[in-house]
Amino acid sequence: MIPDHLEPGLSILFIGFNPSITSGETGHHYAYKGNRFWRILERSGLTPRLYQTEEDGELLKLGYGFTNIVARPTKGIEDITREEYAEGREILKQKLEKYRPDIACFVGKGVYTQYSKRTKVEWGFQDDPIVPEIHEFVAPSSSGLVRMSMDEIVGIYAQLSDFVSEKK
Repeated sequence: MIPDHLEPGLSILFIGFNPSITSGETGHHYAYKGNRFWRILERSGLTPRLYQTEEDGELLKLGYGFTNIVARPTKGIEDITREEYAEGREILKQKLEKYRPDIACFVGKGVYTQYSKRTKVEWGFQDDPIVPEIHEFVAPSSSGLVRMSMDEIVGIYAQLSDFVSEKK
């Protein structure tokens, strides 16, 4: 299993579907070589430089944490069962209630729809958060399978970066 990076009062908690097999093997978030997560963070202004996968724990110093709705590494999201999502939904809600990040950033619309049980979701900040007082933000998945340009994806994450900067 890949460890969560959590502590109370985070600025952003990034929430993925589940770890890739590569992440499970290395113990680091967003470790698959085709994943663009770390480049997206840098290009959007969320991080001051390009971080490497093995530095994921260092982002706690920036106020950023990591978790997933399902903890079990799989080859793809099609391998996640309904039972795992149901259990993960409850565990994630408990983590949010306990750690109370300012923003819960769902890395992929599917992650948010699984968590919220809402069917219609737009990019960006969501109305009516599941856990009161936590801003919910839906961002595109950083997977190389996503059919959006890097510029489009970075533009959405830049909204998050602007919000964080304004709060400082």
